[in-house]
Amino acid sequence: MIETKKELARLLSASNIILVADFDDTKIAPSDTELLVSKLIDIKTGSEGVRLVSKEDIDNALSMLDAERLSKTPRPVETSKVASFVPAASETDAQYRIIAKKIETTDGSMGGFVDYFRNRLERLRSMLEVRLHSLQRELFSIESLKAYADGKEVAVIGIVNSRVITKNNNLMVLIEDETAEARLIFNSSGPLFETASRIVNDEVIAVCGKLSGQFIIAKEILWPDIPIKERKEIKDDVAIAFISDIHVGSKLFLERNFMKMLEWLNGSGDQRSKELAGKVKYIVIGGDVVDGIGVYPEQERDLSIPDIYRQYSVFSSLLQAIPEYIHTFVLPGNHDAVQLAEPQPAFPKELIEMDRSNVHFVTNPCYINLHGIEVLSYHGGGIVSIMDTIPNMSYDRPEEAMVEMLKRRHLSPIYGGNVIVPSRNDNLVIDIVPDIFQTGHVHKNGITEYHGVKAVNSGTWQGVTQYQIKRGLVPTPCNLPVFEARKYGFTTVDFSG
Repeated sequence: MIETKKELARLLSASNIILVADFDDTKIAPSDTELLVSKLIDIKTGSEGVRLVSKEDIDNALSMLDAERLSKTPRPVETSKVASFVPAASETDAQYRIIAKKIETTDGSMGGFVDYFRNRLERLRSMLEVRLHSLQRELFSIESLKAYADGKEVAVIGIVNSRVITKNNNLMVLIEDETAEARLIFNSSGPLFETASRIVNDEVIAVCGKLSGQFIIAKEILWPDIPIKERKEIKDDVAIAFISDIHVGSKLFLERNFMKMLEWLNGSGDQRSKELAGKVKYIVIGGDVVDGIGVYPEQERDLSIPDIYRQYSVFSSLLQAIPEYIHTFVLPGNHDAVQLAEPQPAFPKELIEMDRSNVHFVTNPCYINLHGIEVLSYHGGGIVSIMDTIPNMSYDRPEEAMVEMLKRRHLSPIYGGNVIVPSRNDNLVIDIVPDIFQTGHVHKNGITEYHGVKAVNSGTWQGVTQYQIKRGLVPTPCNLPVFEARKYGFTTVDFSG
């Protein structure tokens, strides 16, 4: 709530913007706090030198908010195809295959948790065994280690139970398999210590080392990891666009910018822009398509559409504006009206009315093969606990946390970081190595490549929130990553202006 000039100045200063205006704060409604700060940040984005906010800036921001508020009344989305636009993708047959993640239930019993972690251990151990075999390491069950004397070179695989710093400043990691527990020691002065600091609870690792009393003195750590993938040769010149975190129904949904993107898909823009738009044959929407209801306390003050069915009605109208030759795949996120626990089921038909055969509702996560390109799309609930646990991670670089997921062959290795169904099978294991790995959730674009896999966080279409301002997070709204299959690379189209 902005009650004084001092409070507004404090919020803006978090984004290195200086307030120099004298203004009447009674003109600002309490519910507009977050919106006004976000709009002023948008106005000053790209300005060089010292960024100052004047009274004129405040008046302009308030006028823009009033106009946007009027524009967000649910209504049919109107876009028209540019007559001269002949998209190449419209003349190419769609080639897609969906591999949904199985949605299982649980009774919440202790046996359910045991089954879940046992399945995780079994599946990731099989990957680690391949790596150990290639290194000619002999694998031991933890229980069998009791039969060997100190100094024996061993390799073990287990799930991480806990990790602590000892009084000698060494790192001790407790792992377990079905047979027993083992204590691993990583010497603080040894070459492995920094690498071992990246070990997280509940993940499955292999460790090679030497027996010493009740400990294994570690010499090597192996994660399940992904093999190196070769670049695929795609004959057709098609493209895949990646979208996430639209947040329809939020006061901060950047509808004008989203409409610019839809118009671009329908042929607006210069010739070079039309050429890229015309290649788009597929769109993957990675969750949080609406802002939802009751997702967090007092959310209703942040909503322009306070009804969940109306939010999805508007989202449906946006989907209708996508050209019919483009196949669109939509998965849910934590703001959407399906079960919160992952894996999440596809949207039910009664929630989103859609009679177009080019729109497909899928699970979160989901594998989608598009023209021979294997895409793993995941909203990204597990990304936050990785960023908060592994040293040197940053919300400015979500793609680095995605690489850690690929190394661990798991989308949410830290149990409890987000809500997961403790089912008989761990359906968040990355069992198929994708060509493209997409996430969203943290509202920050990022693209990298690891072992030949393209990792992309597709950002957001929502303005900066009060929560993000307080945490110093800087989202990158309205940047659309487009993967050109023949070139095998990404182009980011900026619709933020």
